[in-house]
Amino acid sequence: MLKKIECFFQPSKLDEIKDELVKMDVGGMSVSEVKGFGTQRGYLEGEKINKKVKFLPKIKVEIVVDEEIVEQVIETIRRLCTAKTIGAGKIFVIPVEDAVRIRTAEVGKSAIY
Repeated sequence: MLKKIECFFQPSKLDEIKDELVKMDVGGMSVSEVKGFGTQRGYLEGEKINKKVKFLPKIKVEIVVDEEIVEQVIETIRRLCTAKTIGAGKIFVIPVEDAVRIRTAEVGKSAIY
């Protein structure tokens, strides 16, 4: 079964995460620069929180992998992003019903590896 991993983290972590995921032979990844906020409404530790929301810059990485390596991918991202400060990021795991490589019509795992 395939799983989509979406993760949001601080921009300074992108190169390190990319390098580690490439070593794990993921089939590919999409990267977006995004802005967002979480439970702290975008305020960093020590800042006074008010009703106004602050968007913080984040990187969003999306990859589709075989479920056999999901835990390894999560642990790698978590290890590289762990910080004792607010705003380290989030990881979401989503089931993928199928994948199709447009050029060759390959489906399933063969469409991503």
